[in-house]
Amino acid sequence: MSEFHEARLPARLAFGCTGGIERRTQVVTLASGFERRTSPWAQSRRRYLIATAARPLDEIAELTAFFEARGGRLAGFRFRDPADFKSCAPSGQPNAGDQPLGVGDGTRKTFQLMKGARTIAKPVAGTVKVAVGGVAAPFSVDTITGLVTLAAAPAVGAVVTAGFEFDTPVRFDLDRLDVTLEGFAAGRVTACALVEVRV
Repeated sequence: MSEFHEARLPARLAFGCTGGIERRTQVVTLASGFERRTSPWAQSRRRYLIATAARPLDEIAELTAFFEARGGRLAGFRFRDPADFKSCAPSGQPNAGDQPLGVGDGTRKTFQLMKGARTIAKPVAGTVKVAVGGVAAPFSVDTITGLVTLAAAPAVGAVVTAGFEFDTPVRFDLDRLDVTLEGFAAGRVTACALVEVRV
């Protein structure tokens, strides 16, 4: 597994970022004109462009230091996607009933945090809430893996749900950081790309 640092990119360095979801779909057009479409990816992947606006040189220096500490593309890190960082709608507050994690079988205690079909491996410490059958339950959470361990195994058929905030694990998608001076106290980083990584 590749190197990953649990450091989070400071949110102010991401202001003005653009980003979205990508899939990998292979399309083969047959002689008949029909298509055969397949995807080797079970889950989508996110991409972002950050620091595209002019900003103070102190922030440029902070981003450069963060880039250096990660070794460019070498190490992954945490990134708060400003449009997708909660288990609920962007305008809401996480609630223990937001996302189903699984159903109890009487013995299993550990469940992976999920948002829909997306695995959540980097929850934010102190934000996770868990319920079993709609009732708050004692638990512990590993903020490095996103695994929730309940104090007691849920009864057979009991639905386990959770609410949380989370970071997206990413890496820089470049090994060179170019800075353009916009004035005596401002600069601009040219196309600083981030790509989601599997952890």
